[in-house]
Amino acid sequence: MFQFKIKKTTIFFLTFFLAFTMTNAQSIDQIKQNIEGHNDKIKQLDAEIKVYEKQIEVVGGEAKTLQNAIKVLDINQKKIGTEIKKTETNIQKTSLTISNLGSEITDIEKKIESNISAISKILGDMQQRDDESLIESFLTNKSLADVLNEYETIGQFQQKIRAQSKELEIYKDELASKKTVSEKEKNKLVSFKSELGDQNKILDVNKKEKSTLLVTTKNKETEYKKMLAERQAEKDRFEKELFLFESQLKRAIDPNSYPSSGKGILSWPLDNVFITQYFGKTIDAKRLYTSGTHNGIDFRASRGTPVKSALSGKVLGTGNTDLQKGCYSYGKWILIEHPNGLTTLYGHLDLIKVVAGQNVLTGEVIGYSGQTGYSTGPHLHVTVYASQGVKIQKYSSSINCKNVSIPISDISAYLDPMLYF
Repeated sequence: MFQFKIKKTTIFFLTFFLAFTMTNAQSIDQIKQNIEGHNDKIKQLDAEIKVYEKQIEVVGGEAKTLQNAIKVLDINQKKIGTEIKKTETNIQKTSLTISNLGSEITDIEKKIESNISAISKILGDMQQRDDESLIESFLTNKSLADVLNEYETIGQFQQKIRAQSKELEIYKDELASKKTVSEKEKNKLVSFKSELGDQNKILDVNKKEKSTLLVTTKNKETEYKKMLAERQAEKDRFEKELFLFESQLKRAIDPNSYPSSGKGILSWPLDNVFITQYFGKTIDAKRLYTSGTHNGIDFRASRGTPVKSALSGKVLGTGNTDLQKGCYSYGKWILIEHPNGLTTLYGHLDLIKVVAGQNVLTGEVIGYSGQTGYSTGPHLHVTVYASQGVKIQKYSSSINCKNVSIPISDISAYLDPMLYF
């Protein structure tokens, strides 16, 4: 009788387990197929984004005509719209991955519950048999062979318990691993949702800029050329006064307070690096800057490209020189001080993601590239300073920029970024 009960219990759990596993396997397989479909869609959207980036490059970083300026804005709008679709697809894919992990976790939990129930049942039956003596068992059974068979069966189930206990440990480890992966996917989902919000904001900025451009120029090439000339003149005036002011600063800078040059001290702020202008007395610097030098390096970066901190550090401040009309400088900028005595500036951003006083990590997204401030095309400007020589202040003696805060430095504090990247 006892042997029959054990077999019946075992058959019940085995049947339940197989039915559950088959049903759940079908559900998991379907989710995995959907995930693969989303992966294919992401690849297609990536290809579209590359096409738009190439078109922007072909149209020209410098929009010398109104027609080109509007065309660049239109392509950027399409590109950002495609990036939004990609992010939405990533959100859907991550949600499916989390659902899939949830199903697998449920599967493992069911297996654990099944094993625990089976073990509990077996232990209960064994305890009941342990309460009976061999003589009592002999008296209640048909023959001595039945008793011996029964005790042999109990021994077999003891081995079964040990095997199931080991199996239980494996399931527990699997469950812990799946839950860790699930948490990472949830964090990724939160990040994607935040990125989606950022891209929508950048799209709004792009649309607003196009509308403003059309209103300002009245959709006429002559008005556009006049606007460019006025901006160039205002930018030259500001740069000249800033250069003269910074040349007169005498901030003590200990050469031992910042590291000697070395590749890899700073990480690249963009995933895809293409430098369009270097530091110092470059050909473009002589043409574009009153001082004849370029105080940082410029990277090719279409609007909405994530900009990352070149090193861990503390955000000293952020600002937007466009808040004062005619202040054609860095536009939206971020200044980060690093523990090694270097400070980095990121300029011409469309969107700032950090605030003053915030600690950031190397490679953390701090903003998105754009075309704010004085910029002849979308790009990222990066300046590297010796920290002792730079601080943020309102340039009250400026004509064009007296109402906004900007980083101001002794000219000796400017360092060649290429010595550290």
